[in-house]
Amino acid sequence: MSFDRVKEIERKIADLKARWPAHSVPPSMWQQLEQLEDKLEKTKEAENSS
Repeated sequence: MSFDRVKEIERKIADLKARWPAHSVPPSMWQQLEQLEDKLEKTKEAENSS
């Protein structure tokens, strides 16, 4: 299950980066990226500790 969760978060990150503007990235997009990356890291840590 957590493997599927990792793949889902990675897909969301890839989608966000695909919409990333070349210049003047809105703060909300940075915040969303940071949240997704934090969630991905925590999910991977939980997977490794089980």
